[in-house]
Amino acid sequence: MKKFYLLTLALAFSLDSAQVAIGKTTLESASSSLEFGSENRGLVLPWTTSAASVTDVVNGTLIFDINDKKTKVYSGNAWKDLTVNSDGAVDVTLQDGLTERQSAKISVGAVTSTPGILVLEDTNRAMILPKVAHAYLNIIEPAPGMLVYDPVKKMLLVFNGTVWTFWKAS
Repeated sequence: MKKFYLLTLALAFSLDSAQVAIGKTTLESASSSLEFGSENRGLVLPWTTSAASVTDVVNGTLIFDINDKKTKVYSGNAWKDLTVNSDGAVDVTLQDGLTERQSAKISVGAVTSTPGILVLEDTNRAMILPKVAHAYLNIIEPAPGMLVYDPVKKMLLVFNGTVWTFWKAS
């Protein structure tokens, strides 16, 4: 819990620069809002009861839908499935008894009214996902809704609680 507060405090002080590095001290790109270190870890998306339960959704939103155990992106004003396999597994007891804070939000860049938990507010920068070579082998216990970029395979990997889905730009 103490680490969470320290990370939150560190993020709060570094948000004005509109560039944040987590797990590293040097940014890879001047065009990034958020970058991650190179440990065998991924980014776990927010779990939602279902995509339909997300209100005030905007294009570019990423979630993990625990109802159908799929990672989804909101694009073109519709939810699109990023998980090919539909037999995922999620232990939702991890969240039992926890109270959701509806107003919780971390913004990187100039704060706007855009809804979300982690909102990258820049209009000319992007997030660089955690890079893990052979993530499907090297992340020992991936969490449902985890995203990573595999620089060896040059693919986006999405974990549904059971298997990885591999996405390659065409």
